[in-house]
Amino acid sequence: MRSNELEVLVNWGDTDKAGIVYYPNFFKWFDIAGHQFFRSCDLSPVQLEEERGIIVPLLDVQCTFEKALLYDDLITIHTKVEEINRKTIKLGHVVYRDGERVAHGYECRGWVEQSAEGIKAVLIPEDVKAILSDNIQAKADKKRPRYNA
Repeated sequence: MRSNELEVLVNWGDTDKAGIVYYPNFFKWFDIAGHQFFRSCDLSPVQLEEERGIIVPLLDVQCTFEKALLYDDLITIHTKVEEINRKTIKLGHVVYRDGERVAHGYECRGWVEQSAEGIKAVLIPEDVKAILSDNIQAKADKKRPRYNA
């Protein structure tokens, strides 16, 4: 399945009073990594909405924290398609610092059609399933700076 990597530099504002990353930031980074993943396979959420009338809302998210992260840590978030179902996509995220896993989790996103009548989950088209099933690993474009939270 397709995968992508994103580097993130932990900033002071990401930490709590003890200097440890405050847990909601992992969910923020998962969201950013998920959007970057879709961009890496030419399925940008903006493009999906404009060209197909599709949005990919978050339905479920989970994270297991294994090691503390601190200010100025440089982390890599490895995102991979774990499941493609009829109307949902599950992205797995693994967070590394210096090659060591520090957290892991997932996001489940719906494939939802947006129209004047409202929103409804619809079947993921075969062309999208093929793109997401490709065994391709992308890295963030080296010309673009890494994400600084």
